[in-house]
Amino acid sequence: MSKTNFFIKYLKNINFFINNLLEKNLNKLNFKNLSFLFKNNKIILTFVALFVVFISYLLLPTFYNQNDISKKLKNELQSKLDLNFKFSDKIKYNFFPKPHFTIIDTSIIDDQKEISKISKLKIFIRFNNLFSIKNIEAQDIILENANFNINSENYDFFMRPLDKNFKNGNLTIKNSNIFFKNFNNEVLFINKVLKIKYYYDNKELKNIFYSENEIFNIPFSLESFFSEDKSNLFSQINLSLMKLKIENELSFEDEKKIGKSEFIINKLKRNAEYQINKNSINFRIFDKLDQPDKIYTGNFNFKPFYGNLEGNLNEINLNTIFGTNAVIAQLLKTEIFNNKNIDFKINIHADNVYKNTNFKNIYFSSNFKEGLIDTDNTKFEWRDFADFELLESLIFVKNGELILDGKIKIYINDYNKIYKFLLTPKNYRNKIKEVDFNFTYNFDQKIAELKDIKIDNKIIQGVNKILNNIVFKKEDLQNKIYFKNLLNKAIKNYAG
Repeated sequence: MSKTNFFIKYLKNINFFINNLLEKNLNKLNFKNLSFLFKNNKIILTFVALFVVFISYLLLPTFYNQNDISKKLKNELQSKLDLNFKFSDKIKYNFFPKPHFTIIDTSIIDDQKEISKISKLKIFIRFNNLFSIKNIEAQDIILENANFNINSENYDFFMRPLDKNFKNGNLTIKNSNIFFKNFNNEVLFINKVLKIKYYYDNKELKNIFYSENEIFNIPFSLESFFSEDKSNLFSQINLSLMKLKIENELSFEDEKKIGKSEFIINKLKRNAEYQINKNSINFRIFDKLDQPDKIYTGNFNFKPFYGNLEGNLNEINLNTIFGTNAVIAQLLKTEIFNNKNIDFKINIHADNVYKNTNFKNIYFSSNFKEGLIDTDNTKFEWRDFADFELLESLIFVKNGELILDGKIKIYINDYNKIYKFLLTPKNYRNKIKEVDFNFTYNFDQKIAELKDIKIDNKIIQGVNKILNNIVFKKEDLQNKIYFKNLLNKAIKNYAG
């Protein structure tokens, strides 16, 4: 139906409504109620006339030329957001619940490249002056079901609109996805956007960016805003599932961006300083109060994509890494690192293990690459009795539980001291130089399965049977007694 025919039909319907109203009232006309009828009809007709005029006014944008309105809306978005939108021909106007245009299948062009595809774009307009297309002014803007492609060249895309004016309207993004890609245009990970909103806070007198997201099935929220002089960007990330909060401040200096963060996990606090360059991020993490001299350093490189983290500690707390509710364990369970495009190494050296004086000189090595996580070449010492080395190892998730599978090689430095520690009877103290075995350890159930146990390159079936299934207790003391008894039983079987 053409716009002219639509308008004619609309006027005919209004005319029919008025005539019908008058006809019903005139049928009841008599001299006694004539004066009363004129007074009431005057009120009714005035109301109807105002209503008709108001609806007709709201319908005026329906008759705008499609090309003209498309050009005008693009200019409005460019002016308001500094974003270049590419429209399809599917532009519709509706005045309920308030006047707005809906555009189907839209895209955003950034630096002559398509950065986003949008299923539905809604542009709400002011209705104080709709008589001319020149008076159209965008107010609230809503993007629905959009897919954004982010890489090292446009990673700041979502922060740019914060510098714009949102006093006269908000920008909202709903039910969308952000694809983070590497230099080869391969997807590293996907951020699911539940809601993003840019708005002006009248109390704080500043623009606010707020988002609710999910990444690797982990929900988190992010809030950001600029300082008054636009030289600093402040943000706060909340991961309630992990009880983690990150407060961040980013400063802009020429081409470099300098930042500092505070990580708060329950009552534990850590600080970080970092620098963002064109193709990389360098950072260091430290504890200002407890261990100011112990620092983690690392970097992420974008072309090609890889990263590393190295650190030296007085002691390492394994519960904060692999405990049931530990942040890293939870991240591993989301299979966040099971991506063939991730190449990341972690090397940490610690003098001791937290609350365990038996182990020292721990060197924890891990490599996240091509969807696999191995801990090969991880080493530690048990007092001065023996040296341990982890080989052919792999961390993975099975049925929602964290599993470590690999091989351990034990080099015996002083077997006599080991026997004394275990209180092994003297008649069972045979000389031992080396022990190696394959194992599977379940971090959630605290169960270790040992197999193919070799003592000085000999497999002893009785020892394998005794040590096949080890169940660790909740208390360290129970574990020590249990483990000593188990090892002495295996030693007696080995000695014959």
